[in-house]
Amino acid sequence: MKTIKKNLLFFPLLDFSAFFFWGLLLFKYWATGELNRLIHPNYFLLVFIASVVLFIISSLKVLQIYLRYYRKKAYMRSDNQNSILLLPKGWGSSLLIAVAVFGLVTKPIILNSQSAIQRGLVDSLPPVTLQLESFGTGTKPEERTIIEWVRTLHVYPEPDTYKGQKANITGFVVHLDSLPDDYVYLSRFIITCCAVDAYPVGIPVKLPESRENYPPDTWLTIQGEMITQILPPLDATVTDTRRKVRHLVLNASDVEVIPTPADPYGY
Repeated sequence: MKTIKKNLLFFPLLDFSAFFFWGLLLFKYWATGELNRLIHPNYFLLVFIASVVLFIISSLKVLQIYLRYYRKKAYMRSDNQNSILLLPKGWGSSLLIAVAVFGLVTKPIILNSQSAIQRGLVDSLPPVTLQLESFGTGTKPEERTIIEWVRTLHVYPEPDTYKGQKANITGFVVHLDSLPDDYVYLSRFIITCCAVDAYPVGIPVKLPESRENYPPDTWLTIQGEMITQILPPLDATVTDTRRKVRHLVLNASDVEVIPTPADPYGY
């Protein structure tokens, strides 16, 4: 009799575990701030609510198991009902548990320079990300973030307009074969929904030394002055290296290596 009850309890407990561990995973991401590496802040509250709902469902599952444990006939009737399953019974919950446990014991990996090259480097933004009203606030050039510089360039694309302006920007290093040895592309990803749809933007930087001192994915804060330079296209998918383009370039005067920010993406 005990063996029969244990067998009857196995799959309901598996379902409970799936709901509980996924609720725990979403709550962990929300509580630790790791959601910054995965989705846009607009959806943080939704993730928290989802975790609470999953905890409630898992609690109801426990109550259901407790009540049915003493009503074996009800269990037998429900378990013997005909149903069509895409996976063998218990496999779906087992897979969900495995994924949730993996997420609990690991940290989300942020997008890096290789991701930036694969997705295509750009120095402009699609219209949906532009905030035109921000350009009327009188922000000093040295107070603009790298994303604000790119937004400004998108609206006013003439590089010479910004010659001589001071800049202080932060991003991660991308090495491009098309650029000289003393150049890096300082980049940052922009998220509109989640990391899957993130895309990189940035500005080329002329260093006072070889870029070999700054490996790819190193996070830097760079101060300097804006200049214009004739360079090959920045997009790695462009194979015609003979074509030259006039770019706005940050001529670095001070380069500081920093830890990876807790909030590595822009919005």
